Formats: sequence, C-alpha cells, structure tokens
Amino acid sequence: MTMAELQPAACIAAQRERGLPCITERGKTMYRVDMNSDLGESFGRYTIGADDKIIPLITSANVACGYHASDPVVMDKTVAVAKAAGIRVGAHPGYPDLMGFGRRNMNVSPAEAKAYILYQLGALDAFCRAKGVTMQHVKPHGAFYNMAAKDYALAKAICEGIAEYDKNLIVMGLSGGELVHAASDLGLRAAQEVFADRGYEEDGSLVDRRKEGAMITDENVAIARVVRMVKEQKVTAVTGRDIAIRADSICVHGDGAKALAFVQKIREALTKEGIEICPLEEIV
Repeated sequence: MTMAELQPAACIAAQRERGLPCITERGKTMYRVDMNSDLGESFGRYTIGADDKIIPLITSANVACGYHASDPVVMDKTVAVAKAAGIRVGAHPGYPDLMGFGRRNMNVSPAEAKAYILYQLGALDAFCRAKGVTMQHVKPHGAFYNMAAKDYALAKAICEGIAEYDKNLIVMGLSGGELVHAASDLGLRAAQEVFADRGYEEDGSLVDRRKEGAMITDENVAIARVVRMVKEQKVTAVTGRDIAIRADSICVHGDGAKALAFVQKIREALTKEGIEICPLEEIV
C-alpha cells in the first residue's frame, strides 16, 4: 500500500519516524505543528511573562519546576490555568540557578543531571495529579537545554531520568540535537523544536544571544522562516546557507504586547498555509 492510499491517521503514524509530511488518499499534503511557550516562571512577588495571555494562543505549556524559576504557588496556578484553557502541560526543568535564571552553564555529572530531572518532574507532577492533568512532555530550560543539544552524555542522563519516571513522556529538544538522538536511543518519543525568532548556525545550533544575528527582529521574515521550516524542512543559517531542520513544535514567547501580537500573526500565517496547530501528543 502506498502512502497516498493510507487514511490520515495511519499516514501520520507511518511518517513520524521519517519526519515527513503526510500525503492523504486525496493527494493533499497534511502539515501539523505544535506551538509551545515557557511559562510559570514568576517567583514570589516577581512576575515574569504574561502567561494568562499567551496560554490561549498555544497548544503546549512548558512549566518551570522551581530550579531556574517558579515556586509552588506559581506552579499550582499555571497548571490550573493551562487545564482550564484545554492545553497540554509539560515540565520545564533547569539547572539549580535561580539568580541566573538557568542561563549559566554548569559542570554537572550525568548522575547529578539525572537527579535534577527526577526531582523537578516529581515536583510539577504533584500539581498535575492533584488537578487531574497528565504531563505530556519534558523540555529542559536554558543552559540545560543548550548543553544537552551538544553533549550526548548529558542528554542521555536527562533522558534516563525521564524514562525512569515515565516512559510515556515526550522529550522536546532542539531539532537535530543530541537530546533528540538520546531520546530515540532510549525508546522515548522525541519532538524536535524550532524557534520563530532565533537565528541558526550551520550546525543547527542557535546563534549565541551575544552575537549578531541571534534574534530575528523582522516579523515578516520570522513568519516566513517558520512556514518554511514546517513545510520545506529547511531554514537559512546565519551564514546564508540552507540547512535541514524538522519542526514538530514552534517555541514562541508572550512577554509583552508586541510579542503577543507576533504569536497571533504566526498562528494566522500557519492556518492560512494549511498547517494544523495541535498538541505534541497528536504529532509524535
């Protein structure tokens, strides 16, 4: 049986491992993508982000677990708001670096990294269980995320912690990075993430925020890049060269009125291009 003869659901399942769009029996290409955002990062009297405004615009929420940001009250509230909006909840564990917001590299052993993951998953899952919410995924934060994208040993330790806690959790990592590879090696579902407003190096890593070209400031350019990443599986690196990329999920931010309007424009563009926006669990 050819891919064109498969029903949509079967087609999607058959194409997942290849990272390819689906061709239905009517010959129409089906594209699906998740939209995620890092949430629950306020702490005590300090408010970060506009979670209540970004939640209606996304399909998956990455909730901070208390190491790089958040506290028990914030975690509880974020899970409740996400549930009320009908979006999926995932853990967003980071390094124990509250003052640095988890953006500073740390030299930790695989055993330590694994313990950090288990500790934070358990913390967020307590609030999820109390509210009848099933955690969908895990996306490391900041330096934890970026280092795991390049360091297979660290990535494997993170995935081992996730696998020991719940093998049904989806691992979200930088498209083409080591975290995605480690997840697949351990038999976990892996979701490859792209960024709407970030520049890419030729190796697929994100351009360092301190370098020119790290941020895509032109909204129209950013939106066109997102659509191309989903439909063509390509993006132009900071060097001008096209590189391969897979977009299971798009990371967006909602900290500010302009940012929220940008996210809405991305949604509108994706819909106009025939790209369905849906949760990760319906994609990978």
